Amino acid sequence: MTLVLLVIVVALVFEYINGFHDTANSIATVVATKVLSPTQAVMLAAVANLIGALWGTAVAKTIASGLVDAGVVAISPEVLICALLGAIIWDLITWWWGLPSSSSHALIGGLCGAALAAAHNNWSAIIWWQGGEHFWQGKGLLPKVVLPMFSTPLLGFLIGFLIMGCLFASISFLSSRKGALQKAARPRVLNGVFRKVQIVSASAMGLSHGMNDAQKTMGIIALALVGATSAGVLDNLPDWLSFLRVEADADKQFPIDLWIKIVCAVTMAAGTAAGGWRIIRTLGHKMVKLHPVNGVAAESASAAVIITASHFGIPVSTTHNISSAIMGVGAAKRFSAIKWSVVERMVWAWLLTIPVTAILAWMMVR
Repeated sequence: MTLVLLVIVVALVFEYINGFHDTANSIATVVATKVLSPTQAVMLAAVANLIGALWGTAVAKTIASGLVDAGVVAISPEVLICALLGAIIWDLITWWWGLPSSSSHALIGGLCGAALAAAHNNWSAIIWWQGGEHFWQGKGLLPKVVLPMFSTPLLGFLIGFLIMGCLFASISFLSSRKGALQKAARPRVLNGVFRKVQIVSASAMGLSHGMNDAQKTMGIIALALVGATSAGVLDNLPDWLSFLRVEADADKQFPIDLWIKIVCAVTMAAGTAAGGWRIIRTLGHKMVKLHPVNGVAAESASAAVIITASHFGIPVSTTHNISSAIMGVGAAKRFSAIKWSVVERMVWAWLLTIPVTAILAWMMVR
């Protein structure tokens, strides 16, 4: 019982760190464009994260039952604690360096590495691909993590590029007209309009972050409670603690109880409110110079990709998507507008996250 409670505590610590580590994902652009002050932006993100975290459970169910085969390896509290610690260590390292790495991939890497060690390096413990008429419809590491890891940032880049291109074309058209239309294309007028619109797009970005990232910890907690319930660890609980007993359904899907959703949502919102200023500087200032119109394009592109992925239970990286959308927006202006040396450091962090956290968790279990 003590170990189960420890899993919940460590999972919530991860959720809190995820909140301040990934705060930059939803507010870097709105801070960089000076639409909101850092404090105002953090509070907006915290509220949006809270709402998003309570919206759906598809991603949580993927983490709980779609990546590790419980029939091959028993996911004990010790295994989950090692998985979470691997993710936490990497999140703190990249936060200190100011690198916008993926908390999502850190958790997935930690979970797979810990499960592999617990299964004595039996690779069948990892669900690579299972079910679904088409590859992308199944569950498992390849369709739910590896494929989206590369495809969703590319989509974010392309959609950001296209939105920004359309906005540039519209502004150019207005500038070529006479009278009121030409006045509407003046920088001062455009900035005023897009400053208001960006509050909406930043809110959508915060909502998408909560929908995807907060649910991953919900899945870990549900996984721990289902394992403890099936092992009989929670059989002698008093009635007032009966809510801790969680059982998988007939299809081996793990239910996500309301109290799990609320606790994770509040914890992420609290972490978001703490802020993550090092990463905000990288995304919002170092990579490309942003104006309100750029912020709207980047946030709209990224939020669209993440909300769609969340609907289908795909645990994508919020960090990867907003970063690539910002790159796409910068490239629409000119490719030289992007500081590629900063991008290179970020890409290395992206590529290393899953293997590093998997190795860390594997070593701790072993």
